[in-house]
Amino acid sequence: MLPRKLAIKANAGALRIIEQKKKEIERKERQLKEESIAFVEKLKTISVTISVETGEDDKLYGSVTSEMICDTLKQEGIEIDKRKVVLDNPIKALGIYDVDVKLHPEVKASIRVWVVKK
Repeated sequence: MLPRKLAIKANAGALRIIEQKKKEIERKERQLKEESIAFVEKLKTISVTISVETGEDDKLYGSVTSEMICDTLKQEGIEIDKRKVVLDNPIKALGIYDVDVKLHPEVKASIRVWVVKK
């Protein structure tokens, strides 16, 4: 492994470099978590209204997906990856829903989604 540079010898200098890299990774992780917590405060004030086509008995044509929620948020100037919006099942009825957004493994937010007919 040493000739192919897949490993290094465990001497004092190498251990010091590894320790520095660990500290850098921890610092970046802390910063990401702090940014996520600040973003949660911004999301608390947001509610999303999605207008959808309905048929008889107010049944939706199709369903509201995490991608639609993200597109609506993007129009309001908030960019969230659709994979972070947690929907157990797509929304298939008119109403008001609280949808979780997982910003960080330890930080979750909830946004209110209003599904109304056009």
